Amino acid sequence: MGRLVAEKVAERLGYDIISREILLEASRHFNIPEIKLEKAIHDAPGILERYRHTKQAYIAYIRSALVERVVNDNVVYHGLAGHLLLKGIGHVLKVRINADFEKRVAYVMNRDGLSEDEARARLVEDDNQRRKWTYELYGHDPWDSAMYDLTIRIDRLSIEEAVGFICKAAQSSGFAASERSKQNLKDLALACHVKAELVADFPNIGVTCEYGNVIVYCKAGDRGGAKLGRRLDELKRKLAGIYSVEMHSGVPAPPDAV
Repeated sequence: MGRLVAEKVAERLGYDIISREILLEASRHFNIPEIKLEKAIHDAPGILERYRHTKQAYIAYIRSALVERVVNDNVVYHGLAGHLLLKGIGHVLKVRINADFEKRVAYVMNRDGLSEDEARARLVEDDNQRRKWTYELYGHDPWDSAMYDLTIRIDRLSIEEAVGFICKAAQSSGFAASERSKQNLKDLALACHVKAELVADFPNIGVTCEYGNVIVYCKAGDRGGAKLGRRLDELKRKLAGIYSVEMHSGVPAPPDAV
């Protein structure tokens, strides 16, 4: 019932709500079939996945589209990995909606017209995929409560009660947008845009941005260094908000790099 909770939170706060349209925007902008983006953000990469770099590129496109939409604030995002794709932003409230597994089974049976066995199998597969996806790409367990600001088990609470808790938290002083956190979000949006523009040709780069100063980290001795330098010069002229661009070769990207 996470989608219903998100819709009611957005309605009560007067915020925009976004979810699947992020895939559509990324699909249009980067000319990638939507189904491939959807699989990238849902299916876990295999241990020896041949197209791992392609998956990383797709996720970079989705993240860029998402951050671009939330940079002006007052948005509810309902979808996978929002707490990871928007990490490090102080005024983002990260909420996990949880429920008893048997109640989830009953809900999916009623919603999708499935048998109990079919609904149970679908939920088990979805949960496994999400857990593997998060482990493979971010090294985190998506069910770790430490990754969220608020976790709500919706078994005994009504939808309206859950919405009330979330709205109260969102309007608390702890999640007020400071000038610094707003700047952090702008910098994240710019770093994600630069990464999305480059990742298809340079899948192993890391990008950081602070007050419009962009640093791109790449491997030492990369033969594509000269090409990457030219692309960075082009992006500096093309993208608004970039004050400077540096390329650091052979220097490990910091943990907050995209």
